Amino acid sequence: MSNQSIDRDLKKGSAELLILSLLNGRQRHGYEIGKLIETRSKGALVFRVASLYPLLYKLEDRGWIQGRWVEKPGQRRRRYYRLTAAGRKILAERQVGWAAFVEAIRRITGAEYA
Repeated sequence: MSNQSIDRDLKKGSAELLILSLLNGRQRHGYEIGKLIETRSKGALVFRVASLYPLLYKLEDRGWIQGRWVEKPGQRRRRYYRLTAAGRKILAERQVGWAAFVEAIRRITGAEYA
């Protein structure tokens, strides 16, 4: 298995958690979400439009986020997303699960076992 496919699998498994986390406490539009992921990961994670927007639509269909179109003078129309109550519940569950996963990986790969 190549590093590229490992990276793709890791990104795919964490994408929903990343998006829900970025929407926790603040609404954002899709482009902003993508740029924040890229910036905060220092370029390690990049979501292209072809993968980001279908994921946003899927999260919206599940009722975890809600989108609304906003038009501002001098700017193009943008769809802003916010976390719903169901999304906050899922986010809390995913954060606990992710923390347990990271801790398990740390226990296996940690220096004390090298």
